[in-house]
Amino acid sequence: MLGWALTFAVLAIVAGLLGFVSLAGLAATVAKVLFVVFLVLLVASFVIRAVRGQSVL
Repeated sequence: MLGWALTFAVLAIVAGLLGFVSLAGLAATVAKVLFVVFLVLLVASFVIRAVRGQSVL
């Protein structure tokens, strides 16, 4: 999921440089949403592993 977020971020940068402002905005929004979802799942995974008594790292 982090890979997809980075892909959309790069797409947003390239589209912005080429002048496709609406496409760049959309790609940046998708990248932000995917990154937040990734962070939420990462924290949830750490919490679940800590509750079970397993190593979080």
